[in-house]
Amino acid sequence: MLEKMIPNDWKILLKSEFEKPYFKQLNSFLKAAYKKENIYPPKNLIFKALKLTSFKKCKILILGQDPYHNEHQANGLAFSVNENIKPPPSLKNILKEVENTTNFKKTNPNLESWAKQGVLLINSILTVKANSPKSHNNIGWQQFTDKIVELLNNKKKPIVFLLWGNFAKSKSALISNKIHLKLETSHPSPLSARQGFLGCDHFNIANQFLKQTNQSTIDWTV
Repeated sequence: MLEKMIPNDWKILLKSEFEKPYFKQLNSFLKAAYKKENIYPPKNLIFKALKLTSFKKCKILILGQDPYHNEHQANGLAFSVNENIKPPPSLKNILKEVENTTNFKKTNPNLESWAKQGVLLINSILTVKANSPKSHNNIGWQQFTDKIVELLNNKKKPIVFLLWGNFAKSKSALISNKIHLKLETSHPSPLSARQGFLGCDHFNIANQFLKQTNQSTIDWTV
């Protein structure tokens, strides 16, 4: 099931994972889970982040933990919800920091426009059981998404890694290539946003780095 859903150049780059025991177990687990439980996001959106942001196109990685676990929230992109959905608290703070950086109030909580510009918005855990945060923490997703981080670390064109919160920062050791920019701060959650995230200026710093490396910048306001 899963390997057939992986899009574009990611399919080739991740091919070595498909035959590994953890990936086969992950496949079997999800095949059963989607039949008997409410799992988010919908099956066809599991790899939406990879579909919208190919490896070649990726300029920035924003790494989340796992999908939103309430109905209608998870849309396949980390931190994002669809336009008609009320932004969860962490996303509200992300939009607030965009406003701080750009002096523009971005009201659309769907971050698809970022993904289309080269921002890979991916969670470390790609599925979740309804109303049960981190319920798919140990089913194999982290090994798979760690591979994605490793592939990006080996990329020859410089990219920006945005690691917000302790969970994302725990992946820092995977990012060792000095050509890249790694920015770390607290999580945008209301519990920790004022401990570093709000005022971090990451969106501006990331664009400055893209300019310095002769890459087009991200319009965070669209």
